Amino acid sequence: MSVFETDDHRSFREDVRDFAASEVTPYVSQMETSAHIDTEVSSWIVAQGWLGLTIPRKYGGIGAGHLTKTIAIEEISRVSAAMGAMLQASQLGASMIIHYGTEEQKQEWLPQIATGECLPTIAVTEAESGGHVAGMQATARRDGDHYILNGHKVYVGNSHIGHVHGVVARTGDAGTRPSERLSAFLVEADRPGVRCVPYQSTWGLHGFSFGDLVFDNVRVPAGNRLGDEGEGLDVAYSSSILYGRPNLTAVALGILQATADATVPFTKERHRYGEPLAHHPVIGQRIGRLEHRLRTARTLAYQAVHMLDHGLACDNELINAKYYTVEAALDATRDAVRIHGGAGLRTDRPVGRYYRDAIHVDAPAGTAEIQLHRLAETALDINRGQWSERLAHLTALPPPATANENAA
Repeated sequence: MSVFETDDHRSFREDVRDFAASEVTPYVSQMETSAHIDTEVSSWIVAQGWLGLTIPRKYGGIGAGHLTKTIAIEEISRVSAAMGAMLQASQLGASMIIHYGTEEQKQEWLPQIATGECLPTIAVTEAESGGHVAGMQATARRDGDHYILNGHKVYVGNSHIGHVHGVVARTGDAGTRPSERLSAFLVEADRPGVRCVPYQSTWGLHGFSFGDLVFDNVRVPAGNRLGDEGEGLDVAYSSSILYGRPNLTAVALGILQATADATVPFTKERHRYGEPLAHHPVIGQRIGRLEHRLRTARTLAYQAVHMLDHGLACDNELINAKYYTVEAALDATRDAVRIHGGAGLRTDRPVGRYYRDAIHVDAPAGTAEIQLHRLAETALDINRGQWSERLAHLTALPPPATANENAA
């Protein structure tokens, strides 16, 4: 139980937990062994309307806030990090529209996303530029009322099941300032010239679509541009910080909880030298570290999104939560495999899956090194401004009613 949760949050958690147990758990083994992209379970999850948790009600969303979204991703990830990744990745595509969409774009796309009819993606990363977004090579050339889009995007969450891609491409030349060279566009998956590269299976997150997209002379209406020309870097960074970091924190938190759920009972049931493993000092220390990591990660994660829900400046809290929780998941899952010993190497035990899944959560929205670099800038008084100060009001929850308002 967290001080940041209300009774509504706790009730919602139970609903998601029940759904995950009944509708997701039976398919985890199948996803794990096939390593194919899942479409069936994904469709059931988005049909719950959870893509609309931070979409304002005026656009058909639930408008329940980032903490509620975190709980949903966490509880799904506790059962299947792959499906938690699917849920979190789709939120990034929605965030681009929430943050920079015109009223017309919001009216067109957000209701479809909120009901699960449309699954959005965000396509920014390229093989040659990686986390250096400003160095991308994809181009969007203006041609009358359209742009001609060319490029190759990699590691796109929901790449092969998405309906509309939020694509960032270069519209400025080399003489333009790096921050003004990029623009963002909504590109429907069925537009001529949009192609999915044949999917390559990954080490973890089996069932999650995490692939490449090619754009070959794709004609995109100018009305599909998100924000002004030259605001693409802002679109990418704001989505990464305000959605990518807390969403991936939630996936890592679900993995941490699942690791505890699998490991603590094992140390009670498995005996060595006439007593449970848990009674041996070395194992007890590892269980203590697992509990410490879980408690600390949950506090950091919930505090950060609580601040975001209340329109407070919290970029550093979001960055810090992502760094700590992912590192904690990596350390905890490795310890869990060691605690299980030989049993942890068998596929009938889930801790190996948790370890492989945790590794996949590090790089998206910035590796550990990038998070530390940003925190160092804060410590050194290098002020880049905070996206939460600029954009949190778009999804902030309304203030609680006063006593007089309640009485009325």
